[in-house]
Amino acid sequence: MINEIFYSLQGEGFLAGVPSVFIRVAGCPLRCRWCDTKYAQEAQAGTEYDINEIVRAVGKWMCRHIVITGGEPMVNDGLPQLARELKAAGKHITIETAGIAYIPDMPCDLMSISPKLSNSTPTTEDSPKGRERQKSEDRRQKSEDRRQNTEGRSLAPTPVVGAGPTDLRGKKFSGPDIAVLRELIANYDYQLKFVVDSVNDLPEIQETLDRIEDVDLEKVMLMPQAADRDELLAKSPVVAEMCKMVGFAFSQRLQILLWNNQRGK
Repeated sequence: MINEIFYSLQGEGFLAGVPSVFIRVAGCPLRCRWCDTKYAQEAQAGTEYDINEIVRAVGKWMCRHIVITGGEPMVNDGLPQLARELKAAGKHITIETAGIAYIPDMPCDLMSISPKLSNSTPTTEDSPKGRERQKSEDRRQKSEDRRQNTEGRSLAPTPVVGAGPTDLRGKKFSGPDIAVLRELIANYDYQLKFVVDSVNDLPEIQETLDRIEDVDLEKVMLMPQAADRDELLAKSPVVAEMCKMVGFAFSQRLQILLWNNQRGK
């Protein structure tokens, strides 16, 4: 299932500001407190595309950079073939992941990893009524997505991204998977982006890096946790001072700064 495909600027990481086409895959086994794409959490929160359709869809923009995001792309069975087809089309591929699954030998120019900290653990305010409101919005958006994508659909029996469940779906998140993170950074060019809510997160970040071992610290970034522009502007100076203190790079969040976290931007 594909939740959305859109053209914008990469908002985060070392490629922030680069024009990119985003492919948002539906489905994620995590339920992070700070998730800003809750509308893509459910595995059925989107429209079924085959891989040829996705390649054609991104081809309407004259853009080399592709960002495969989610949801959680690394739990989608069709991801390796999608990456191969996009690479064959000459695309630069960034895959955005929480680092919860490892897939070997996959075309990927930048593995953008955001290990989840304890600050992302859901609270009671993230469920019952709040989740029901989100489901209502998901249903409305799914109906709109279907309306916009029914014309010219291919019926070719080619592999579908997200067609089947993986072993990770539905499992409760219990902290960074250090073994997976080690495999990812050993086998792909990468960046590690940590979402920071306060200075109290720094010891946990440093402990995670120590446990992973052999991390290139020049590829580590701290990124303010923020749901909107006001929160981003309030927290950015604090995170900037943390970066100066420990020597990590600061990650901007242009999608919030420029468009206040508007969907499809």
